[in-house]
Amino acid sequence: MIIPVRCFTCGYPIGAVWEEFRKRVEKGEDPRKVLDELGVKRYCCRRMLLSHVELIREAMYYAVR
Repeated sequence: MIIPVRCFTCGYPIGAVWEEFRKRVEKGEDPRKVLDELGVKRYCCRRMLLSHVELIREAMYYAVR
């Protein structure tokens, strides 16, 4: 739903790079190059960013009112 603040495996803070990563990938840049430039080196952290699916907009419709 929302990008985690820290990597589940190693605890490295990844939440701060999510917006920059998302914007650059949407513009058409290579995700590998973007992650390298942002300093995300560990494969567990890269997995967290690459496999994240933004579902917050869909879940908002089911929120309790």
